[in-house]
Amino acid sequence: MKSIFRNHRIAALVGILIFTNAFGQSGVEIPKQDIPEEYEFTAKIGDKIPDFTLTLSNGKKISSKDWRGKVVMLQFTASWCGICRKEIPYIQQDIWFKNKHNSNFLLFGVDRDEPLEKVKQYQKDMNISYPLAVDPNADIFGLFADKRAGVTRNVIINREGKIVYMTRLFKEREFREMVRIIGVLLK
Repeated sequence: MKSIFRNHRIAALVGILIFTNAFGQSGVEIPKQDIPEEYEFTAKIGDKIPDFTLTLSNGKKISSKDWRGKVVMLQFTASWCGICRKEIPYIQQDIWFKNKHNSNFLLFGVDRDEPLEKVKQYQKDMNISYPLAVDPNADIFGLFADKRAGVTRNVIINREGKIVYMTRLFKEREFREMVRIIGVLLK
């Protein structure tokens, strides 16, 4: 009888480990996402993010090393991007305003390859209230996608620092799924 009980405990433990590894965060079920090749991401679902530093439009520097234990959304954008301008109000309403007071959530807009003054004007024109970073030469962007690829795109990172979801352009179904995944990760 002890042998059967012990085997069940071992099987349960193996199941928990498989579940944890499959979804990247204990008890959090994230659907498997296949990233279309035309999205031109170089990063993959499950990749651990590299270490890098963002410089916000206010001059403050933020290191990705400091994000461990937090759910992070990176929104790659640019002032010239019409689709970005369409998506930003949804990000503000459905993600930022709902989660900005949650100490386990971070959201950074990353403006691709534009000078600081243009980034500040874009932030003002679009009334962006979440932090916006400058990305001269698209170096941060290039860690996640082909530097020649376009914006808008979003990268969701779990508490372990792994990529769990990515979007390209603004597709309502994909956006809603991203909102749901952020909510699940924050539970």
